[in-house]
Amino acid sequence: MDRNSFLKIAGAGLITIGSKAYGFDSGHKTKFKKLVILHTNDWHSRIEPFPNDNSRNSNLGGASRRAFLIDKIRKEEENVLLLDAGDVFQGTPYFNYFGGGLEFKLMSEMGYDAATMGNHDFDGGMDGFLKALKNAEFDFITTNYDFSNTILDGKTKEYTIIEKDGLKIGILSANIELNGLVPKKIFKETGYLDPLETSLRVSEKLKLEDKCDFIICLSHLGYKYDGDKISDIKLAQQSQYIDLIAGGHTHTFMNKADIVKNKKDQDVIVTQAGWGGILLGRVDLMFDRQKRFLWSDSEFIK
Repeated sequence: MDRNSFLKIAGAGLITIGSKAYGFDSGHKTKFKKLVILHTNDWHSRIEPFPNDNSRNSNLGGASRRAFLIDKIRKEEENVLLLDAGDVFQGTPYFNYFGGGLEFKLMSEMGYDAATMGNHDFDGGMDGFLKALKNAEFDFITTNYDFSNTILDGKTKEYTIIEKDGLKIGILSANIELNGLVPKKIFKETGYLDPLETSLRVSEKLKLEDKCDFIICLSHLGYKYDGDKISDIKLAQQSQYIDLIAGGHTHTFMNKADIVKNKKDQDVIVTQAGWGGILLGRVDLMFDRQKRFLWSDSEFIK
């Protein structure tokens, strides 16, 4: 259900979810829960805006602009989650000089809640990522990377659960295969688990065992490909319990988030916010007081 349809029906005291209609008191007794998801991806160490002689992206991006937008939205909205889908590192001299520590420090000051790793986040090596990680005051979720035989063992999480206004939000990741993208000598003994199998298993646990009300996958698989290669779209189509996929890797700019039907013919929101920090992705979610998901709306903010 889109936002306008929801507001029109809510005014009449009736909400329709699937084929079922739910009556309610449209006065002050009903409390709807709103959650705002802010998401970034592939900002590639773009600490400063693009230079003003860049014909396409002049003066866009930059950490200061993003921090301003995030702070403004937090002042306007009660419940906000801030997430990143990977490739924080590599792309400007800031990474070459500071090794990623500055990027994580800025993300911590902005109040990121969780992030996942992209292939370029290995560019400083395992030692470099671990050193930079000391500046990250948020969780890194790496559901299908097995770090048990590396120095990152225990430094990331398979998933996390965050509560906002009584809503339990489960967060997992779907990470891209490193072999062929990253030299073996850099990712070393990192094990790669099938992203579809792990996503199905962990999302089922989050929904059925942990009783999460909404499940988000931070993906660095890429939006869509020709052929059978796993992507955000294919993951959405084959999932059962994932509600939103915030992706990265393919630097995809979108006008609105996609809505994809999963194996249960239920909606999955698929979104990605370009690259370079040019856009801040936003998805608004509304739930009823029984914590049933009602509608979503999305936009991308420059």
